[in-house]
Amino acid sequence: MIEYALFAAGCFWGVQAAFDVVPGVLETQVGYIGGTVAHPTYEQVCTDTTGHAEAVQIKYDSTIVTYDHLLDIFFDNHNPTTLNQQGPDIGTQYRSAIFYLNDSQKNQALNKIKELDNKHIFGRPIVTEVVPATDFYPAEEYHQKYLEKKGRKSCFSCLFK
Repeated sequence: MIEYALFAAGCFWGVQAAFDVVPGVLETQVGYIGGTVAHPTYEQVCTDTTGHAEAVQIKYDSTIVTYDHLLDIFFDNHNPTTLNQQGPDIGTQYRSAIFYLNDSQKNQALNKIKELDNKHIFGRPIVTEVVPATDFYPAEEYHQKYLEKKGRKSCFSCLFK
């Protein structure tokens, strides 16, 4: 069954790369979600005034990969305890957020956060937002599969672009 997931976890280049290698993930697209401006540009989002997060829309086959497994990958690939920041990237566009598409995704996300917090996995409380999905606007073409285009596997190397 084809389903979709939407995650924000800092710079969308690294998030996309993390999900692109997951069996059952059919397609990923980076873009902007959660803001107040229709069809924002990267330059607008970077002003930290539109309210958008850099995010990844994931199209996946739920008979191969579960939403719960996607949540595990999401939490394994960023620091969900820092508010509006991932590494050197600071601003609401870099916030940790799960944009749910239905009640099942909402409940799974909230339960995963509770589980991780109860196990003290990160040493600090998770600040990831769990909010209903709003309009998703694909980012400009040069952002799509950016790391792949640059021959890189992680965003760490982006810091030295």
